[in-house]
Amino acid sequence: MRAALVGIDFGQGDFAASVEELMLLARSAGADPITTITARRSSPDAAYFVGSGKADEIKDAVLDNNIEIVIFNHALSPAQQRNLEKRLEIRVLDRTSLILDIFAQRAQSHEGKLQVELAQLQHLATRLIRGWTHLERQKGGIGLRGPGETQLETDRRLIGDRVKALRARLEKLHKQRATQRRARGRSHTFAVSLVGYTNAGKSTLFNALTKAGVYVADQLFATLDTTSRRVYLGQDVGNVVISDTVGFVRELPHQLVAAFRATLEETIHADLLLHVVDAASPARMEQIEQVNLVLKEIGADHIRQILVWNKIDAAGLEPQLERGEDGDIERVFLSAQKGTGLDLLRAAIVEAASNAPGAKRGASQADAAQQHEYDSKYDEQDDAGPEPSSAADQVDSNSTSTHHGSS
Repeated sequence: MRAALVGIDFGQGDFAASVEELMLLARSAGADPITTITARRSSPDAAYFVGSGKADEIKDAVLDNNIEIVIFNHALSPAQQRNLEKRLEIRVLDRTSLILDIFAQRAQSHEGKLQVELAQLQHLATRLIRGWTHLERQKGGIGLRGPGETQLETDRRLIGDRVKALRARLEKLHKQRATQRRARGRSHTFAVSLVGYTNAGKSTLFNALTKAGVYVADQLFATLDTTSRRVYLGQDVGNVVISDTVGFVRELPHQLVAAFRATLEETIHADLLLHVVDAASPARMEQIEQVNLVLKEIGADHIRQILVWNKIDAAGLEPQLERGEDGDIERVFLSAQKGTGLDLLRAAIVEAASNAPGAKRGASQADAAQQHEYDSKYDEQDDAGPEPSSAADQVDSNSTSTHHGSS
């Protein structure tokens, strides 16, 4: 599908990186970006978001390039989206709808599908009138009154009923997770969650640590469904449970954060967060900030965090550990794809598990025998980010150290 991308620079953040990310999102959804239209504004236009003049420029680009869909790098209000579609005479998609569409394509597990459907329905509820434009107004005359209002009310009721049903099913899954976490707590199993920006390489790192064979690809949100694995890390700590979590992105739709809260609770209850960072990305600092914002939103910002700088082969760095002023490990530099530095990360996990309150001392032979065994009790269907193959610019090690002192 031939697409035109629209991005407006409001003077906040790295605009070029944001537009580049929109292009990756569009391709991940199956669109073919033909042209990109940008502009500068101090604030969005109430009617068209971009202003009437820029809307006409977009329409000309649509006609000149035989565009089939226009994708905005922003969240549009229902009125703005409706006005743009009328003026451009073509389908308009905003960033939220685009991400929801990608999630809908990639969800494979039962829980993942439920969560995506819930997010889509919540988003659709504010835009129902767009599907019933021929029934918006009541017609005059006997027997011709109010069909639009009736249809919209019916749709809202049906959506409301479906949302209630989905929430009830997700609540049941939430209780199952709570039971699993209690069992894990009774056995003093140390829980580790991988978090990070999408495309930072979480799935590749997860595979390298656990031999899980999770699908990876050079795409944003290559898969939403991963499994937790129990991994044996030696006699000192025995088994730990390593889980993958949702891949974050700029302006992650609020509906998705809310819908995936049950999955994200695995992060809230973790003993350690491994925050995976693409060391070769020029936007790595902003990506770290975006992940930390979502962690704060879900109440996981208090959990101890080790920053894992991945893809050091592309960044020209060496594998190493860095400690903070308190002596705890704060950063690990490695390449999950090449396998360099993985021993350092394992050592960091062992140290964190050994120092954790109520740490399990020593491991049995049974633990060792289960080193790579799939443990169905801890099998969680969560959201994972993919591993890209492309390299980026050289990392400035000085800026790396400076940033992490404050993160």
